[in-house]
Amino acid sequence: MRAAAIPSPGPPDVLRVMEFETPQAGKGQVRVRVKAAGVQPFDLSVRSSGWAPPGIEVKYPQILGNEFAGVIDQVGEDVINFSVGDEVIGWALLASYAEYVVVHVEQISHKPKNMPWDEAGGITASGQTAHTALKELGVGKGDTVLIHAAAGGVGTIAVQLARAWGATVIGTASEQNHDYLRSLGAIPVAYGDGLIDRVRSVQPDGVDAVFDAAGGEVLLDSLALVQDKNRIGTIVAFELAQKLGVRAIRSQRSVDRLVELVELYEQGKLHIHIRKTFPLHQAEDAHREIESGHGRGKVVLVID
Repeated sequence: MRAAAIPSPGPPDVLRVMEFETPQAGKGQVRVRVKAAGVQPFDLSVRSSGWAPPGIEVKYPQILGNEFAGVIDQVGEDVINFSVGDEVIGWALLASYAEYVVVHVEQISHKPKNMPWDEAGGITASGQTAHTALKELGVGKGDTVLIHAAAGGVGTIAVQLARAWGATVIGTASEQNHDYLRSLGAIPVAYGDGLIDRVRSVQPDGVDAVFDAAGGEVLLDSLALVQDKNRIGTIVAFELAQKLGVRAIRSQRSVDRLVELVELYEQGKLHIHIRKTFPLHQAEDAHREIESGHGRGKVVLVID
């Protein structure tokens, strides 16, 4: 099979299409013919430095990608709820930029028929990261939550989840994305000096919780806006979080989370905004698109 992989860490142009042995489904597993795979900042970190989260080993040549959507073409033993031909969405760590992935059935859910392939390829990872973070921070009805990098892939979903759960959302973003955040139901504020004052002009008493997908100064500013540091969490600035005594949050993926996201999508409460799509052989350009910064929503590889 073909897959986009890296022979070693480096800039975007180390990412190229290579040939790998096509995987086979084992007991409790299915093989999926991939139609779309989301691209994440996580992938860029692996590519640029060889970084990997605890428990994950990078082996070169290393396929990238953590989320996918496609059609089951092979079913292993003891699989009872999925069949060949089923359209599914799921996750496969460091394996998804490929024509085929093999995963356990606890890593997939049925794809809604009305969900386009590019959106299906981009919901799993960002959606579960946003869901994990907001649940850890206890965001719910009556809360006001500040979301940093609210127009990005994770932020966009976090805004919608918080709104669906009854919270008021203030979202930081560049000026060009403010109308977009308003369309999602968030109150936009600009990045940069004076952020604390801009948030207080909207919410004079501060906010109940902060979800940070940007890092840096915005996380420091957040300390002045929340009474309980346990309700400040970041998915990017882990070392700074430890110094400040706030939550460092890593995505906790499960089928139950994925099913809940799919249900919200089917109810019209969750929309997946696709910034741009690229074919598999242009994966390096997809990485450059994310590195450019300040984009809205998801970048997705569409695999023919």
